[in-house]
Amino acid sequence: MSNSHDEVVKKMSFQTQAIHGGVEADPATGAIEPSIYMANSFALPYDPSSMNWSASEDNIYTRNGGVNQGALERRIAMLHGAEDCVALASGVAALSGLFFSRLKKGDHVIFSTVTYVATYRIFNELWTEKWGIETSIVDCTDIEKVKAAIKPNTKLIHFETPGNPTLCICDIEAIVKLAHENNIQVSVDNTFSSPYNTKPFEFGVDYVVESLTKYINGHGDSMGGAILGPKADMDKVRYESQVNIGGVISPFNAWLIQRGCQTFPLRMQVHNDNALYVAKWLEKQPCVSFVAYPGLPSFKGHELAKKQMKHGFGGVLSFGLKGEHDLYNRVVTHLNVFTSAVSLGNAGSLIVFLGEDDERMYLYPEEFHNGFYRVAIGIEDKDDLVNDLKQAFVAEGLEVVD
Repeated sequence: MSNSHDEVVKKMSFQTQAIHGGVEADPATGAIEPSIYMANSFALPYDPSSMNWSASEDNIYTRNGGVNQGALERRIAMLHGAEDCVALASGVAALSGLFFSRLKKGDHVIFSTVTYVATYRIFNELWTEKWGIETSIVDCTDIEKVKAAIKPNTKLIHFETPGNPTLCICDIEAIVKLAHENNIQVSVDNTFSSPYNTKPFEFGVDYVVESLTKYINGHGDSMGGAILGPKADMDKVRYESQVNIGGVISPFNAWLIQRGCQTFPLRMQVHNDNALYVAKWLEKQPCVSFVAYPGLPSFKGHELAKKQMKHGFGGVLSFGLKGEHDLYNRVVTHLNVFTSAVSLGNAGSLIVFLGEDDERMYLYPEEFHNGFYRVAIGIEDKDDLVNDLKQAFVAEGLEVVD
């Protein structure tokens, strides 16, 4: 892979980068699309005795870094405008890999009240119990609360944009300014927004984590995660979290995700448009108790979202129904287009009911406390999505308006 190719592509549009970044014709075969290099080991030089067996610069062993992984990393770094990227086996592997390399015993971390459940458990249970890292759960949408939580040993502030599952919006620029004034680093999980909508490095963050399983892959058939940041820090992640912990992405998954990259910008715009259309329809329904979606003017973080999200507001929304617990389950049984499943970013729309006993419910706004749906809007016809919800509501005797 020539550096000159990527330097040329970096000057082009986002959509062109998504197709051409990190890959060019195979010099051995002339193939214009990347091959899958499934080898777990590579031929060594004549005298390998002085080699660093933990190095990632050369092809030695796929746990150290593989051909498909490297190509994917170059493309994802380009899409984010990052200096470097490490692709690992899942979004959670990426989160753990970043935190493992950047934190040590005695450090303090501020993390948002609204995060992915694995992040919540890492900081609320595992890291504190096993590694002696101090953590504080803070409403990061309130900059004064973030400021009040800072301690002399605070090393990292971590939040999501938007937050999962309440879609809350944190002021990236304000948090970065506050953090850097106090010699604190900032990491952002950008999965719900994707680099199509938000590039957190433009707001000064130190690190970005993204679940490649979701929008960038886009087909619900592979898993991966990315950590992005300065090359020196990413080299440390490679050595500590990839080579010596081993959460490496498989060549096949890296290849699948790179293939998904090619249509990612086109798909993401449809996710954006469809989600806004469905959110507006839901907001009008008498049977709906609330709708959380950053694209709605009624949403608390709408104005900030407009500032931080370039092309749209993502494909995830949450909403509640006016009814008892099992109503949620019964409505789902009538759906034909939506599938009851976790995850997001798939071509098909997904819906999951989160009940009153969710372990993090006490951290969410009051309207969520009686249970709610988290909906990942796909790229189907937007009227088919609305009509599917409409007929499911009607089947349970709920009032619907056009």
